[in-house]
Amino acid sequence: MQLRIFTEPQEGATYDRLRRVATATEDLGFDAFFRSDHYLAMDTDGGPGPTDAWVTLAGLARETTRIRLGTLVSPVTFRLPGPLAIAVAQVDAMSGGRVELGIGAGWYEAEHTAYGIPFPRLGDRFDMLEEQLAVITGVWESPPGQRYSFTGNRYALTDSPALPKPVQRPRPPVILGGKGRTRTPRLAARYADEFNVGFSSLDQTGEAFTRVRAACAEAGRDERSIVYSVAQTVCCGEDESAVVRRAMAIGRDADDLRRTGLGGTPDQIVDRIGRFAELGASRVYLQVLDLHDLDHLALLSDRVLSQVG
Repeated sequence: MQLRIFTEPQEGATYDRLRRVATATEDLGFDAFFRSDHYLAMDTDGGPGPTDAWVTLAGLARETTRIRLGTLVSPVTFRLPGPLAIAVAQVDAMSGGRVELGIGAGWYEAEHTAYGIPFPRLGDRFDMLEEQLAVITGVWESPPGQRYSFTGNRYALTDSPALPKPVQRPRPPVILGGKGRTRTPRLAARYADEFNVGFSSLDQTGEAFTRVRAACAEAGRDERSIVYSVAQTVCCGEDESAVVRRAMAIGRDADDLRRTGLGGTPDQIVDRIGRFAELGASRVYLQVLDLHDLDHLALLSDRVLSQVG
């Protein structure tokens, strides 16, 4: 089981704070550092303000050497697919081939209105997602020296040189996720290297995995060629008082985190991770909300990663 650290910088984090968390992630043996891609806080005033996901990852690409880097997830509403393909390929080169692209339809309307970003209806956003996946993977996978063109209802590219090429060939891994019943599984079966279910119960997670496996069978793809993963809020303490203290620090209830996330002592969290593994998950994104508590990461490394990694 791979454990990845997943952060929510829109709630309030400078680049320097993220750098400290990322370097601790690497030093402590975790597999990857991921961040959300949001421009507006949800639970705080957001000070000192948002940081751009791909600008952040470009910086961290030069300040880390081993861990994977990526987004959960970049909304299609934020960027055009051609420039996004260029940006991710560049960060892939800056990292020596350690980047992964999580991409989705987006959902947080308030951040769009706050920064003047159009927010189409859900069906239109899924149309955008499908075409962005085609464009981004098409640009990356085009043979060197060959031009790439695409004509869709949302985007059109004409005689693109399809450059730069990413270091990872044929392309960086693409992560899709969600609990949608029709389009999400179909898109995952066609484009995803990894399918992620975030902040869901065991039953919901298992059902989502089953739908993707069925979509793979329908598309003639080996379901085992996709990595299945989950994202869960983590709150770990050596004992009950430490769990409660850490839960209070992020404005959460310890008992609720035990029911709905990865809350509890190290052994309790290891047991919960094992139950996701039984569903087929081989990767867990640990959503860490207090980015000043590096001792939390150290405990997770020493007492959880050591048992499941």
